[in-house]
Amino acid sequence: MILVLDFGSQYTQLIARKIRSLHVFAEIYPFNTPMEAIKSRAPKGIILSGGPASALKKGSPKLSGELFKLGIPVLGICYGMQLMAKMFNGELARADIREYGRSEMKALADSPLFAGIPRSPVVWMSHGDSVKKLPPGFRRLAISRDCPIAAMAHKTKPFFGVQFHPEVHHTQKGIKILGNFAKKICREKGDWKMSAFVKSAIIELKKQTASHRVLCGISGGVDSTVLAALLHKAIGKRLKPVFVDNGVLRKNEAQIVLSRFEKLKIPVKFIDASQHFLEKLKGVRHPEKKRRIIGREFVNVFFTELKQGELLAQGTLYPDVIESVSVKGPSATIKTHHNRVKEILKLEKENRLVEPLKDLFKDEVRELGAELGLPQDVLWRQPFPGPGLAVRIIGSVTPRRLDILREADAILIEEIKKADLYSKIWQSFCVLLPIQTVGVMGDERTYDNVVAIRAVKSVDGMTADWVRFPGGLLARISSRIINEVKGINRVVYDISSKPPGTIEWE
Repeated sequence: MILVLDFGSQYTQLIARKIRSLHVFAEIYPFNTPMEAIKSRAPKGIILSGGPASALKKGSPKLSGELFKLGIPVLGICYGMQLMAKMFNGELARADIREYGRSEMKALADSPLFAGIPRSPVVWMSHGDSVKKLPPGFRRLAISRDCPIAAMAHKTKPFFGVQFHPEVHHTQKGIKILGNFAKKICREKGDWKMSAFVKSAIIELKKQTASHRVLCGISGGVDSTVLAALLHKAIGKRLKPVFVDNGVLRKNEAQIVLSRFEKLKIPVKFIDASQHFLEKLKGVRHPEKKRRIIGREFVNVFFTELKQGELLAQGTLYPDVIESVSVKGPSATIKTHHNRVKEILKLEKENRLVEPLKDLFKDEVRELGAELGLPQDVLWRQPFPGPGLAVRIIGSVTPRRLDILREADAILIEEIKKADLYSKIWQSFCVLLPIQTVGVMGDERTYDNVVAIRAVKSVDGMTADWVRFPGGLLARISSRIINEVKGINRVVYDISSKPPGTIEWE
């Protein structure tokens, strides 16, 4: 397998995900993992991730020099390259011009790392420091317009560094570069499959849960459905699935979810807590407060079902974890996720939290679900946030505003499905804005709400771009929403990418 040492980059898990997509197993460990633990995993190669720190500053994350004495290939990415250069007595400096986003690399020398790669590919940069002078024994492989050493390699040893991020979707042939490292340089066979993950996950779940019953929160989304199916396969009747109506679900969501699990022959307990949640959200406008309230109350409801000695399972994925709290490296917190509130963290410390999907991305979860035999309409259901429509209503959440958003959102999804685009879009939804605008309907003046449409395409949810709808579709959606949903007189379309924006508005 390939070991990824995490220095806190928001993209670290993308490295492992891309490596695994090549059927090569990859694991992420903290940058300060003891050398004995690294040796015990017997990796075929090691990748040093990027990170937010500056290798020029005192106290920045460091690495043991023993790593380079293991006799295995090492690839440093961004901060990882800078750290490698520093450890081999190269020189670093603050870049005169910082590079963020799209850039063009120019290869200057042949290397197995760049085999089959265009001489001038588009790459994704994100750095303020750069290698100013090569370490002794290294050679320069590439440059970019603003970076004099965009890639380097040791002349005799299998040590490589790239200033750009090959793991990011926008880097041309980035997967090929990672594949060259894993297969040509590390000589991995590429025979790891999702079926292997299923087998190991079932063994681990049986070991982790022992004879305990496991309470599992069901939302109806891909993550929790795959989680329930995996748990059901691993522990059978010891699984206790519970579905909570938190009052901020989409139109007819509860009925659809319960019907789906009935078809899967997994019994689910239904709890209608909608009024309770809406009362707690009354008057709350700040998105972080909404998330915390929903997370807290969700836990409170579950604690009424969680008995002494039982465990709690969640369908947490890596993007949830990395955006909320530094788990494997010193990454920056982006926003609080409902499944990382303090009560959940307390359960984690008590070893009562079961999260077998937490190192996977959405596309891998879908692959896992297919391996478990789940139907396509479940696997290709678009992501829906844990806080539900509460974070798609900007401002206060009220029954009236929920009704307006539900109706608009249902029309949007219906039209996207009619156009055969639903499974081709990562996420599509409506956002109710906290403003009203003047309109004219039936020769009368209106002063009603504005709805924004958000539709993005993405590979992994870490980066995303807005969808260019075919001609006429946006017009049909807008016309239907304005004509059929009382209380809306204007529809706008969000054309922001991620970054700089997030997919959800709150």
